[in-house]
Amino acid sequence: MSMQEINVILIDDHAVVREGYRRLLERDPDIKVIAEGETADEGYRLVCDNQPDVVVMDITLPGMSGIEVTRRILNKVPEQKILIFSMHEDMVFVNRAFQAGAKGYVTKSAAPEALIEAVRQVSEGKLYLSNEMAQSIASQTISDSGKDIDLLSGREFEIFHLLVQGKTLNEISEALHISYKTVANYQSNIRQKLGATTAAQIVRIAIDHGVISSVDKS
Repeated sequence: MSMQEINVILIDDHAVVREGYRRLLERDPDIKVIAEGETADEGYRLVCDNQPDVVVMDITLPGMSGIEVTRRILNKVPEQKILIFSMHEDMVFVNRAFQAGAKGYVTKSAAPEALIEAVRQVSEGKLYLSNEMAQSIASQTISDSGKDIDLLSGREFEIFHLLVQGKTLNEISEALHISYKTVANYQSNIRQKLGATTAAQIVRIAIDHGVISSVDKS
């Protein structure tokens, strides 16, 4: 006997990606994608207007990050169930997603079945973490000795993460669909909040907080 239909809203800034995951999810007869959004603001409006059973949310979106949108949605609709579905595999993103109130986290490198299972679990009010991320939690110790990084907003942290990967301001601007000037302003705010004046200091802070390993920047 079929369970009650699970209504889903997809929020991702790539139409081709949304179409692929819509088809994947709707292979399950109990899952129906009722709407799609490509920006943070559009996603927020769609979710608040429709209040689906589950929101499948990317992190990297034009405007606010998916983590910030998650917080904003839950301030408006506290009972909304949100599943983060992202390319980011770093545990810091996972931690931030759950701190924001997300009920699940699946990476885009996970098996297709993982997304369907995650939607089912989250719709039932359960927490879900894909297997590879659960294994990472078991094998890693996330440093929380400092509080400096906690001062960063969701978007600031996303840009911070790209900066320590060696991305230029132009590359970040293109990746996040925001202006160069906006990225430069974020960089200035990040340095001020972290007390860093050079790129090397920012990288050192990232290593100290477990955002990257020293090997990453060798």
